[in-house]
Amino acid sequence: MRNFVLFSRRGCHLCEQMLEELEPLCRGRVHLVVEDVDTRPEWQKTHGDNVPVLVADGQEVCRYRLDRGAVLELIRDTDQDT
Repeated sequence: MRNFVLFSRRGCHLCEQMLEELEPLCRGRVHLVVEDVDTRPEWQKTHGDNVPVLVADGQEVCRYRLDRGAVLELIRDTDQDT
């Protein structure tokens, strides 16, 4: 199963919006973890105010707004691998 990580921040409306759009796409098809960038200094340094960021298997997929097409392509690839 593919791993998605959403780097976000509490109180970020873009983060909340991306998560709301992303959850139904991922449910039961990919493993989605939400990480708060403010919980680790290295994430703060890497991402700063540039959130949300969606990463799949270590590669950035999209930033700020959900790239639905890219996400669906990754999910399709995952579905074909099973």
